[in-house]
Amino acid sequence: MLDKVFCIDDDPITLMLCKKAMQRVDFAHEIITLQSGEEAISFFETNSNSPENNDIPNLIFLDLNMPLMSGWEFLDIYLNRGYHKIFTKTSIIVLSSTIDPKDIEKSKFYPMVVNFLSKPISKEILQELKSKL
Repeated sequence: MLDKVFCIDDDPITLMLCKKAMQRVDFAHEIITLQSGEEAISFFETNSNSPENNDIPNLIFLDLNMPLMSGWEFLDIYLNRGYHKIFTKTSIIVLSSTIDPKDIEKSKFYPMVVNFLSKPISKEILQELKSKL
């Protein structure tokens, strides 16, 4: 079981379903939902001086299509500010409704992205991930 997971998505229903699915399979001790990439960037900015902090998530589920800051913008900022080097124990899984193969290929250019999954997340997929993480 992971200590902490962030779910970043602008849709409150998706966040609720994602959190419930994770709770059903005991995926993480703590599941934090954030409705924008800006909230997550603010968190990492605040904690960048203490990367061993227990508040740091082990895993982030990230939506790509969000209005204020897209998942791509989040990934670019995370990469360009070097957070992937500071928070080495944090991995990112893109969780998106997109079916564009170019998005899957593009995600591979980000070293912190470990997987690309389609919405909605299921208990079966979470159980499979749990066994690998």
